[in-house]
This record gives sequence, structure tokens and C-alpha cells, in this order.
Amino acid sequence: MTRGYRTLLLEQSDFAKSTSSKATKLLHGGVRYLAQGDVALVREASVERGLLLKNAQHLSRNLSFVIPAYSWWEGIFYTIGLKLYDWMAGRLSLGSSKHISRKKTLNLLPGLKEDHLTAGILYHDGQFDDARLAVNLMQTIYDKGGVALNI
Repeated sequence: MTRGYRTLLLEQSDFAKSTSSKATKLLHGGVRYLAQGDVALVREASVERGLLLKNAQHLSRNLSFVIPAYSWWEGIFYTIGLKLYDWMAGRLSLGSSKHISRKKTLNLLPGLKEDHLTAGILYHDGQFDDARLAVNLMQTIYDKGGVALNI
């Protein structure tokens, strides 16, 4: 396609209908794989997330999340893990993770269980419009002389 290959895309139903219509729309860097120790996958996902956010700004955005910590140890554990997550994304990081106070955590997450809450950790991932991305991909396929078909 854009690298000189001839391209044929065959889609079983309507474009972006099945899996895309059920997806979370999160564009994450693989933070859940960090806990499993799959550093290579986290690095790859973080880079791809950053590239999509950079190259498709019209389809994606930076999104903040807060993880509540219910013990001193959880707060330290998540803060260190999410700082590592930031570091692995390198120049494509979406922002620095921060250890935040109990009060700020409760302000950001109203209705959160307050018993034993000690702090929160704010970190960044992304969100994107996967259906529009699929349409843009098909437009590129057509523009470059490829074929996209529903079968």
C-alpha cells in the first residue's frame, strides 16, 4: 500500500462491524502486561500507541486514569510500575504518572470507597475512534490503488 505493496482487504461483514463495534476504544500501551513481566510487549504497545496518537490526532486523544491505592505498599508499587511504564514509552510517552493524595483521588473519583484509601496514581493512556480509523485505512487503500471488499 503506502510501501509499494499491492493490497487486498477482505472483510466478512461490514467494515469495522464485529470486533471494532465491541472494543473498549482504549489505545493502551500494554500496562496490564507489565505486571506479567512482558516488557517487550509493553514497549511495542507503548510505541505503537504513541505513533497512532501522533499520526492520527483527529482520531485519538490522551486520556487520564486514576488507580486508587488502599495501602502504603500499593501506592509505592503502582507509582513505581507506572513510572516504568512512562519510561518504556520514551519520547512517545503521553505524560508523567503522578502519585496523588487521598483527597485529590476522592475529588477525581467521587463515590469511590473511602475506607483505607491512602492515595491514588494518575497515569495516561489513549482513546481512539476505531471505526473511523478503519474507514481512514480503507480510504488509504483505495487512494493507493488497493481493493477493500465486504464478502
